[in-house]
Formats: sequence, C-alpha cells, structure tokens
Amino acid sequence: MQQKFDRAAEDLGNSVHLEHVNVQVPDQHLATLFYVTGLGLTRDPYLMVSDTNMWINAGRNQFHLPSGEAQVLRGHTGLVISGRAALLERLASVAKKLHGTKFAFSEHNDYVEAICPWGNHVRCYEPDAARFGRITLGIPYVEFDVPLGTAKGICDFYPQILGTPAQFHNGDGTLARVEIGKDQYLLFRETDRTQPDYDGHHVQIYVSDFSGPYRRLAERDLIFSEDNQYQYRFRDIVDLSSGKHLFTIEHEVRSVTHPMYLRPLINRNPATTNMNYSHGHDQWEWAMGPSDY
Repeated sequence: MQQKFDRAAEDLGNSVHLEHVNVQVPDQHLATLFYVTGLGLTRDPYLMVSDTNMWINAGRNQFHLPSGEAQVLRGHTGLVISGRAALLERLASVAKKLHGTKFAFSEHNDYVEAICPWGNHVRCYEPDAARFGRITLGIPYVEFDVPLGTAKGICDFYPQILGTPAQFHNGDGTLARVEIGKDQYLLFRETDRTQPDYDGHHVQIYVSDFSGPYRRLAERDLIFSEDNQYQYRFRDIVDLSSGKHLFTIEHEVRSVTHPMYLRPLINRNPATTNMNYSHGHDQWEWAMGPSDY
C-alpha cells in the first residue's frame, strides 16, 4: 500500500527564511567578546570587515551589529547551539572582560540564557529535532514582548498582509506564532510589563511573493523605507479592521531574487584551537547529518 503523506505539513507560506536580527552596539570589541568568544559564533570574513559593523554567522542566520547607540530587542532571540558545557565555559571565560556591563548568563532546564553587554537576551538551546527541525546551529525564532490585547490582531495581520501562516494561542500565555521560514517563527507574547520605546532594531525576512505584501502595506501607508529593487521595509503592525497600532518592529523584506539570498555562510568550530587542531574539523555543521534521520 502506498504511503500517505501530509502535504500541508511542508507548506511555508510566503516567508521562506528569517535571515538576520539587527541591533546596534556601541563597542565592536565588547560585541566580539560576547558573540564570537562567548557564544562561539563566527564573524563573517567577507562582508562588513571594518570596525563600524560586523555580521555574525550562526548557521544560515546572522546577527548584524552596526556601531551606534545600543539597541535592545524587547524580548529575546532563540539560538540553537550544541554543547551546553562548552558554551558555559566560553561564557565564563569572558565574564571578567565584560565586568561592569549588563553581561550575564544563567542555566535553565532546557536552555542557557546569555545577556549581551547592553541587555539583549539570547536563549541558547541544544538541538532538538522535534522542536527545531534539523538545525544544530541557527536562529529558529525571535520572541517579542507585546502589550496586552494585541496578540490576536497581530495574528490576523501576518496572514492577510504577508501571506504567512499564524496561530493564536490563549492558554499558557497569550501569544501569536507566525511561521516565517522552515522551522523558523516569530513569537509575539503578551505581557503587562512596561516596555521601553522602540529603538530601531529590526529583523530581516525573504519572501517569495514580493509585490503582494508591498501593495497591501502601501494601501495602508505602512511602507517605512524604499531601499532598492530587491528590498523594502515596514515597521508598524496594525489592527486591520480599526487601523489601531498594535506593535512596532522593523521588517527588512527582501525578494528571493536578492543577490544575497541564501548566501553561503562560514561557521567555525569553536572547539578547535591551535593547541588541539585536527584537520577536517574547522567547520561547524549547522544541520543534522543523515544518521540523525
């Protein structure tokens, strides 16, 4: 008997990849200590190699860290990275040099929380196929803290404007989950905590239908920036029936014809040093191999 397949399980919707999270940092040296030495990620060797910006590779994803007044994401970024013990050792090794900043790290049941020198929270998880798919190194999600009563409207906004599947959950926490790529999503979790003003940080996504969302955003005067032929930006998420503002987070929207779509990224193996060097172990594999499936 021929096997039955759930074809809908492989539907992505319009957004096919969450590539990067962008936050400004006041000090490139301190950022290097946190993201490269502490977390064990890799500075992109090809682009943004001066001292005014750096791109940090995490599997097929990146953190973009241009110089400027510190920006802090209202929520946290999820990072899949294997080897909890090694991660904790790396974070401990930079603690002294980051003393006097907001840097901290702590262990929890299923993740390690690391806080950058300016207060950005990164939750670091071990690979988990049931939860994150085949990712062994990468950014599976970004979670935002949003005001009470906004999650349902946010959940309605994304399918109608961007063409991305979204689910509304009103159980253990009220939230909207927006599918944004293969095993990638944005979470908008309601909270009664007072949130700081939006400071300009952004996320970047690739979409297959580039003009459709643009047209629908433009009809509501929501286009924030016209960057180039392959890219535009919007910031405000609104209630589609009333026009009421719900949340602000800049989306850098790129077409899949963008020259940098799925550009190969180098990921070093942070366990390799000059003292234990072994040929063939320079690279960190960002996805599970055939033996895991």
